[in-house]
Amino acid sequence: MKALILAAGLGTRLRPHTDITPKPLFTVAGRTLLAIHIHNLQAAGGEAILVNTHHRHAEIERFVAAQRFDVPVTTRFEPSLLGTGGAIKNAADFWDSRPFMVVNADIFSTIDLRQVYAFHLRHRPAATLVLCDDPEFNTVSVDAQGRVIDFSAQPGGGTRGPLTFTGIQVLDPVILDYLPGGRFAHSVDAFQAMIADGRTVLACIPENPAWKDLGTPERYRATARELSAAAAWRVAFGEDPAAALTWERLEGDGSDRCWFRVRAGSRSLVMADHGLRPPVPVAEVDSFVTIGRHLRDKGQPVPEIFFGDTFAGLVFLEDLGGTSLQAAVQHEQNRDRVMDWYQAIIDSLIALSTQGADGFDPAWAFQTSRYSRELILERECGYFVDAFLNRVAGMNAGVGDFEDEFALIADGALRHAVEGFMHRDMQSRNIMLKDGRWHFIDFQVGRLGPAQYDLASLLIDPYVGLTPAEQANLLDYGIRRLAEMRPFDAAGFRQGFEHCALARNLQILGAFGFLSTVKAKPYFADYIPAALRSLNERLAAFGDRCFPKLKQTLLQVMGKPGLAEKR
Repeated sequence: MKALILAAGLGTRLRPHTDITPKPLFTVAGRTLLAIHIHNLQAAGGEAILVNTHHRHAEIERFVAAQRFDVPVTTRFEPSLLGTGGAIKNAADFWDSRPFMVVNADIFSTIDLRQVYAFHLRHRPAATLVLCDDPEFNTVSVDAQGRVIDFSAQPGGGTRGPLTFTGIQVLDPVILDYLPGGRFAHSVDAFQAMIADGRTVLACIPENPAWKDLGTPERYRATARELSAAAAWRVAFGEDPAAALTWERLEGDGSDRCWFRVRAGSRSLVMADHGLRPPVPVAEVDSFVTIGRHLRDKGQPVPEIFFGDTFAGLVFLEDLGGTSLQAAVQHEQNRDRVMDWYQAIIDSLIALSTQGADGFDPAWAFQTSRYSRELILERECGYFVDAFLNRVAGMNAGVGDFEDEFALIADGALRHAVEGFMHRDMQSRNIMLKDGRWHFIDFQVGRLGPAQYDLASLLIDPYVGLTPAEQANLLDYGIRRLAEMRPFDAAGFRQGFEHCALARNLQILGAFGFLSTVKAKPYFADYIPAALRSLNERLAAFGDRCFPKLKQTLLQVMGKPGLAEKR
């Protein structure tokens, strides 16, 4: 048997994603649709496979050339789209005297193609069309003998139907007589002409077929989720789910990702849905997978990543439960116990910084490879001005108004850096308790940078609100523990910590401003008063002469109704 995979379409309904990646190279459970179809055709007895191309043809050609398939697979470029019928006719020199199979590239199916081909050989019609029942696409009518009689979904057009043409067909070479050469043609026109000539176009209707049209973002994403979840389950638990999977939407974070708990019985996984991967060199989902697996390999307390389809933006990982450090602290009255938790977390933070840096590839980072002066000035100080001072506090400030003071913060944050792996969002919502051990999540923005930054992020976290005395004691603890592992200037470390804490505090206020306004997540505004008080304390710690412009601006902000009051 020879076969043709129809892969030339424009993918209009899947734009803008198909502007970069042609539909046949979309992935489902980590495999491209094209590879899945080729594998299925090989398993069905395919001896040679032709793939027609047009849109983004070079990408498909490179993909095919880079693979090692069990049978010859070649591509044929169509300078102008020929349609399904035209593509079949254009391959006339490829066919032999035997019936051949044609499959649409933009579908997913577990239909047994070997059985379909055997069905055709048993009945010997001019064409066999594989049909299923999908109300969104049902247009094909079938008579009592299983013959296709109409393609227009006419009421009463057949004794069964209307049904959906799956895009899977077996054709006798006689169809070539009904197709024009060198121009666009619909295969349906050829089928109708054959029926008019008394030839049989037969319906093959499998029982309970698994079939999906993937021509829209919604259909593609739903199928990718379903099949990736099953694949992840097999990796995590060594078997298929014992029951139907259920999906529980989880409370999100400050990003645009969607989180789900996927359950079957007493077992569960967590899925992070980043959306379809954007056409950038390194996307957030790439960093999530590569950095997460790196840290896990280094023995760090991060969730195990069981499965990732980065093109589809789906990552399945260990379920750490629902107890964050924020929730644990809010429910714990014993402050000594809370301090014990923080000391254990600081121990893990130091290990993360030192061991996480070992073998870390800066190319994994999707934002910047290291914490730099430019990053501090633009994404922390500038973020504070634009997203908080102007958008939330209603001021008309510019970054240049604070140029000298922002430069002092940036230079001070880096001058005594004890460099290692930097999480960059080390706050209580990103620290989870499972089986008595604290774990770090949301590590995908990691990069190389000062250990002081993550420690500052942990201690000034407005979600928890540690007292100044608690922060000071924990800073002392962190310095003592780090000194046991590596030599450094303790006084310089403290100076770097204070400047990192300022930079982080500005970033926090910028983030709360952006998320509560632009992203319409008003609950983040509830923590602005705590973040303002923290910034006031941090600025005061530098004495009267330092940062006069920021201090004056902060006084103005805190005098505005509603901003400084505890909510």
